[in-house]
Amino acid sequence: MWWPISISNTFVSVFGYPLSYIELAGTLTGLISVWFAAKAKIWTWPTGLINVTCFFLIFFEIHLYADMFLQVYFFITSIYGWLVWNSRRDHHTIEVLPTAKRTWLLIAVIASTIVFGLLVKNIHLLLPTIFNKPASYPFPDTFVAVISIIATVLLAQKKLENWILWITADVISVVMYAKKGVLFISIEYAVFLCLASWGLVTWRKLFLNENRAGIR
Repeated sequence: MWWPISISNTFVSVFGYPLSYIELAGTLTGLISVWFAAKAKIWTWPTGLINVTCFFLIFFEIHLYADMFLQVYFFITSIYGWLVWNSRRDHHTIEVLPTAKRTWLLIAVIASTIVFGLLVKNIHLLLPTIFNKPASYPFPDTFVAVISIIATVLLAQKKLENWILWITADVISVVMYAKKGVLFISIEYAVFLCLASWGLVTWRKLFLNENRAGIR
């Protein structure tokens, strides 16, 4: 029976690229969700839930298991964000991490990437009935997952460094998804890269202005 929840079911061919229903849905809802977030609209969360659900299914199909598990985390945090934004809105000034915390954060990223990367690399051996093929790019994929999780927390806390992590994750994602053949998702992450770069510049200006105002 025909079913649209697969990258093998093409919606339209764009310059020879077979764009599937699920990739189109995931890409559009991802961009819409980021646009709503930039506008501080609560609709960023329900559209984000659709986005991560689509991406979960896509990443399972193309064997990017770390990214697949990352969507579960994003799904949970999207529900949390939706509830928080629906009840109240907190306002905090932009901050930067102390040097010591940056160092510990770097150590945590490296250690987590090694540990979970090994797990993802061997997950087809541990759970062969679920994952019948080896993971693609297990360590780059895991690295992106780790820094994305940390970036989400730093974003919620309004730490300037969150944008540096997002930029790093987006650069790797653009290349990785292009190599796996999901070109529209790769293009989407190129757009995210531009937005993250703009976010870093904007937040840095706000941080400097807030500090100047504090000095006065």
